[in-house]
Amino acid sequence: MAKKIGVLTSGGDAPGMNAAVRAVCRAGLAKGMEVVGILRGYNGLLNGEVIEMNARTVSGIIQRGGTCLYTARCPEFRDIEGVKKGRDKCLEMGLDGIVVIGGDGSFRGAADLSAQGIPCIGLPGTIDNDISCTEYTIGYDTAMNTAMEMIDKIRDTAQSHDRCSVVEVMGRNAGHIAINVAAAVGAEAVITPEKPYDLNAIAQKMEQTKKSGKTHFIIVVAEGVGKTEYITRTLQDITGVESRATILGHVQRGGSPTVRDRVVATEMGYHAVELLEQGIGNRVVGMKDNKIYDVDIQEALSMKKPFEEELYKILNETAF
Repeated sequence: MAKKIGVLTSGGDAPGMNAAVRAVCRAGLAKGMEVVGILRGYNGLLNGEVIEMNARTVSGIIQRGGTCLYTARCPEFRDIEGVKKGRDKCLEMGLDGIVVIGGDGSFRGAADLSAQGIPCIGLPGTIDNDISCTEYTIGYDTAMNTAMEMIDKIRDTAQSHDRCSVVEVMGRNAGHIAINVAAAVGAEAVITPEKPYDLNAIAQKMEQTKKSGKTHFIIVVAEGVGKTEYITRTLQDITGVESRATILGHVQRGGSPTVRDRVVATEMGYHAVELLEQGIGNRVVGMKDNKIYDVDIQEALSMKKPFEEELYKILNETAF
């Protein structure tokens, strides 16, 4: 049974990471464990940047965005020598396991460390919702709500000026944020990496809706598509409608997490500690059929996440 565990956040920050850190800390303490926070991800592990954690360490962080443990990239951990150095640091500190909160890259590090004898549990912390083994990732709901609120504001000015606003949202190489936010704001079109797009067809749709009296438009573009400025210029050239591009950027990563992100992060963090309590590692905690479960890390990394075909169809058939 684990007596001392660590927790770290790695990769891009996501709202709800602090809620997960809090849950890991409190669950560990409730089970009689020592808990340490590893600062700045795997980079902090290699450098021995750790803090002792207690119930008061995590007081008042559940509502905060970002990560109180900070995060950083660690190229050194991609090599076996870096992983072995991390293992040695864990042994030096007496760690019986680590909870790793992050995305696919973070999970690969956790799998490598588990293979070296340090049990690791991955929690899916990313706004992109692009981790295949789970229906939901920590931070996703908050990011979508942030994007939705900002596009609602952009629509006000688009309507005032009879413009087309082309808005790029985050999501890395996945279109999950884009398609859900597009549906939520009633966008005329969404462009994602998973689907081919035709700007002439989008322009034609805009022309058709103009004939029915509509004078402003919202087009949502996923970050993985890029070319937002080009798309904006092209639509303006074809339709003659004044068009503006807006890239929402990292504002989508910040802010106080929603109820859903706080609750899911808490549930996942608690489940991770339950696994380490039993000496189980090399697992990723996820959500399946709206319930918390866990899966082997390698199996998790090999899964492919399906695109939301039905929502894509609904959006295209109701946008006019």
